[in-house]
Amino acid sequence: MIKVGIVGGTGYTGVELLRLLAVHPNVELTAITSRKEDGLPVADMFPSLRGRVNIAFSSPDKADLTKCDVVFFATPHGVAMAQAPELFKAGVKVIDLAADFRIKDKVVFEKWYKIDHTCPELLEEAAYGLAELNRDNIKNARLVANPGCYPTTMQLGYYPLLKNALVDAGSLIADCKSGVSGAGRKAEIGTLFSESSDNFKAYGVAGHRHTPETSAQLQKFTADKVGLIFTPHLVPMIRGMHSTLYARLTKDISNEDLQKLFEDQYKDSAFVDVMPFGSHPETRSTRGSNMLRLALHRPDNGNTVIVLVVQDNLVKGASGQAVQCMNLMFGLEETTGLTQIALLP
Repeated sequence: MIKVGIVGGTGYTGVELLRLLAVHPNVELTAITSRKEDGLPVADMFPSLRGRVNIAFSSPDKADLTKCDVVFFATPHGVAMAQAPELFKAGVKVIDLAADFRIKDKVVFEKWYKIDHTCPELLEEAAYGLAELNRDNIKNARLVANPGCYPTTMQLGYYPLLKNALVDAGSLIADCKSGVSGAGRKAEIGTLFSESSDNFKAYGVAGHRHTPETSAQLQKFTADKVGLIFTPHLVPMIRGMHSTLYARLTKDISNEDLQKLFEDQYKDSAFVDVMPFGSHPETRSTRGSNMLRLALHRPDNGNTVIVLVVQDNLVKGASGQAVQCMNLMFGLEETTGLTQIALLP
């Protein structure tokens, strides 16, 4: 059994990890930390886990994370980088759901996240945790940087187009929407029910933290300079993410060949569903599952290709993807513990 620790078990990605790992056949939940909730049984805070998770939260100083095989950090930015070196000395693997190791350039990270990076020596070592595009590196890693939710949709949507040099890499446009849970469990006015319900708005238009992460990863797929306009929006639902991706075709290709390109690329990816050409994937078709669904469109058979991408922002966009990485790191089938069917209605 894989002994698992979770640092920061009280947030949305933390409880999502608990939901998934509680029924994982190869996992033993060993420690779940929270300073504020030290000693509180996990099931008292999250009744949905009654009968499944029978341990209590413990403060970080009481939890012996060095006895774990892997530790997930479902924490604010900056926590994983502070604790990872000590865990590595004990032979513990680390999966960080925050942004500490997503961006390789220390200067760029500090610009966008407004904190000092305390262990830049680990930046190059960290494997980027998008399994569909980086399986081999993840399998051999002791440190995985779990991708952001928006970047997951953009990379999987754009990858086949950039890889095959079919589009103008300098004029990519991503129009993306996320449910309110993407903002986390903290109390903020903007995510109060009365503020976010019955409302729709864009944010981060002048610049969003996921832009440098996504651009750096997309640049790996093409020799041309990437230019990305990314606009995120907040929609009045709890879970779900919908990204509408635009790209200008630079080569002649039939719709049939375009579809086949995507189908061939993801035929061995259990969690990417390439729907029939012209489909309209819905966020609820992925709710509670680790599945990402996408569909291609080409208005008037012109030179613009549109990729519609949906996922659950807390599962494939965060915790499910992290478990997917853990499976690869420990030699398990990638799908182990992640075959939940989406909730409908």
